[in-house]
Amino acid sequence: MSALRHVVCALSGGVDSAVAALLLRRRGYQVTGVFMKNWDSLDEQGVCAADKDCEDAYKVCQILDIPFHQVSYVKEYWNDVFSDFLNEYEKGRTPNPDINCNKHIKFSCFYHYAVDNLGADAVATGHYARTSLEDEEVFEQKHTKKPDGLFRNRFEVRNPVKLLQAADSFKDQTFFLSQVSQDALRRTIFPLGELTKDFVKKIAAENSLHHVLQKRESMGICFIGKRNLEHFLLQYLQPRPGKFVSIEDNTVLGTHKGSPGGPPSSVQGPAQDQPSTLDCGGATCCLGQRQDDGVPFPIPPPDGTSALRADSQSGWHCVGNGCEGCEGPCPGTVCSVLQG
Repeated sequence: MSALRHVVCALSGGVDSAVAALLLRRRGYQVTGVFMKNWDSLDEQGVCAADKDCEDAYKVCQILDIPFHQVSYVKEYWNDVFSDFLNEYEKGRTPNPDINCNKHIKFSCFYHYAVDNLGADAVATGHYARTSLEDEEVFEQKHTKKPDGLFRNRFEVRNPVKLLQAADSFKDQTFFLSQVSQDALRRTIFPLGELTKDFVKKIAAENSLHHVLQKRESMGICFIGKRNLEHFLLQYLQPRPGKFVSIEDNTVLGTHKGSPGGPPSSVQGPAQDQPSTLDCGGATCCLGQRQDDGVPFPIPPPDGTSALRADSQSGWHCVGNGCEGCEGPCPGTVCSVLQG
């Protein structure tokens, strides 16, 4: 009788990773659960949210009767994810820390820990995604050192594994996994790839995983939580105030205090009586609430202007009356926020 395949599953303390570990057990694999602590801080009530998540992950392992490990990548997360997050805002761009977290932490630090320290034949997560490999093909994959020979050989990837969309297109997370290395992807199983979120919840309810089923689904940036994004950034970055100037006649229409490294957060002067929120997603913004990238900016539009630019202090300007990020015309005043 052949030895059981050993799969190390990342557990976040949520329902998705818990059900992923359960499904691996049902397939007959030897499963080990690992909780990663990536951010070390207290929430608004003075409680470390990571500790509660760790307790929930440990309880999942008790219910499933599998070994539990905890690892800390706080330093690695700060250097490879959070520092890049701040640097991008300083440059006036909207970062996506989830992509870097998957690339540098979950599918690098955790992956190597699972394979090198725990002897995993494969790793697994609760992401909604699929690959072009079946389980048995994943177990056949072995790490191969990149050749030191010809220039072509050092960069060529033979028979690459493909990252495929999940069956639940609404929950699909392949965008956030888009920078995972081929080495890690070859040895990864996504047990939820063929399932819908509703079915995952049903499985949890039928298998005594009520403590994770009752938790609110985590959305947005994990290290910010419910805190105001602008206030959070001001702890690390300096604001960049400036003026709103009409590109038609160079008239100063108002001033803004500026969000740190990003578009203005409030307007003084002629614009102060206008609607109080605009929500930016990436490089575009329009009236109303959009949560496309999880990092909204409140930007009140100046009064009676369709074409604006900021002075050299702010590094930002607003142009035109259409929104490239929306389908059709946006309601009310619309602006595209571009880096100057």
